[in-house]
Order: sequence, then C-alpha cells, then structure tokens
Amino acid sequence: MRQPYLPPPYPPPPERSAELRRRFAEEARAERPDLSALCLLIGAELDGSLDDAGIDAAQAELDLLAGELPYRPGGPRAWAEAVRRLLGDRHGFHGTPGDYQRLESSLLHEVLRRRRGLPILLSVVWLEVARRAGAPVYGVALPGHFVVGFGPAADRVLADPFDGGRVLTGTDAELLVVGATGAPPDPSMLEPAPPLEVVQRVLNNMRAWAAARPERSDVALRAVELALLIPSHPARLRYERGQLLVRCGQFAAGAEEMEHYADLIEVVDEAAARAIRQEAGTARATLN
Repeated sequence: MRQPYLPPPYPPPPERSAELRRRFAEEARAERPDLSALCLLIGAELDGSLDDAGIDAAQAELDLLAGELPYRPGGPRAWAEAVRRLLGDRHGFHGTPGDYQRLESSLLHEVLRRRRGLPILLSVVWLEVARRAGAPVYGVALPGHFVVGFGPAADRVLADPFDGGRVLTGTDAELLVVGATGAPPDPSMLEPAPPLEVVQRVLNNMRAWAAARPERSDVALRAVELALLIPSHPARLRYERGQLLVRCGQFAAGAEEMEHYADLIEVVDEAAARAIRQEAGTARATLN
C-alpha cells in the first residue's frame, strides 16, 4: 500500500505484486536463471512505476549497449578494457559513496537510467552487456565489494565497475579483501558467482539499507519475501519475515511465521525455539 509520507519509489498494487512474484519464482527455478530478468522483477516489485514496457525497455537498452562493443576484441584484458571504455568512459557508469544511501542504487532499471549504483548492480550491467557480446565474463563476490572477472582462472582479469571499470591488479583485489575482512583473499573468493547468489546478495543489500531506516520495514519485508522464493534459501529468513510482519502491523501473520520457524529449529535449539515462541506470543497479545 502506498504510504504518502514516505519518498518514492512506491510498490505496485497487490495484483501486480502477485504476478511479479510468480514470474520471479519461475525464473529463479529455471535451469539457467536470467540475471537481468530477476533484477528487473525485483525492481518492479519495489517500484510500481516499472511496468512490463519498462522492463522490456531496460532489456533492450542492455542489448543496444552490447551492440556497441567491438567484435571479439581479444583476450580477457582486451575484453575488460573494451567494456570499461564503453560503459565507464563513454556512458559514464560508476558509483560514489552517496549511492549507498539510495534505494535506487539497488534497482537495475534506475541504475540504467542514472548510470550510478552499488557495486553489485553496476556489475550486473557489466555482466549482462558483456555476456550479450560473447565475452567470457562472470561475477566475483569479493567480501564487501562485488567485481567482475574475465577469462579462465589462469588468465583472469578483474574489473571494478564501481570505479568505472578500472582493471584491477592482484594487489588491488587483495587490498579490497583485506579492507573488508582484515585477512588476505582466499582463492575460493575468486570463483564465479552463480546468478542466484548474485540475486540473493542484491536482496541482502536492500535488507541492510532498510535495516538502517525503521520506517522502511516495507522494503525489507518485500526483499525477504522475494528471497524466500529462491530455492535453497536460509530457513532463518522465515523468522526475519515474521519480525517484519509484526513491525508492519501484521501481528497475527508475523506470530504465525515465527511459530513456524520455531517448529523448524526446535530439534536443534530448543532454547531458541522457546524464546521465539515467547516473541510470537507477545505479538499476538498486541491484538488484544
């Protein structure tokens, strides 16, 4: 429901939301999930102004950008430099610290419009444009900072879309990881990130954004409910959904979700289950 006292974007009406969630769940279960489609469906679920024509236009823009890349420019470094020149230099895609404060920075259609966004959404643009052009490209989920990789492990080249696509040296990547974790990178951190892992991380960013803004529990709830549609989601998301439903004033539904989660974990953590049931009881008592 639209809340006039909050700034846009405003969510779609219930009928549209139900259809978007159905399509999101179907795409998430596909044999080869489409990353751009999933991100645009997230955008439509958070921004009711994004209709199907807008989704198609965003996909068409990614196609057009891919068409501007040179044909088979060379090896991994040549690909990285070609995409940097196109997206970073010519079209001005990049990020700034202020972008972390904006929900639009996590919405693919807004990132395409503004040419600004979080590292992971800018990386989605890099991935989808380069993939359409035939590049050997994949996402790399470094701790605290998402980048893109080109080529096989032996010849891997990393680029940072948040920094306009700057090609990273080994030292650059190590500094990013050390800055986030305090420890040098593990080789496993450079493995390609599957599309559903990227989508889950996009939704996690939205939840983190909303957690710092209690008045936007609605955004966190929508992000959690989309995350629950992804196969093999963490069970604890159900507990988080219950808490968010309570914060949004849906006390009975929130209590029911928390009790369901308590049933799931009771065998492994009886004390935690008991505490969650007490929390659910408090929520139900609010109705009296």
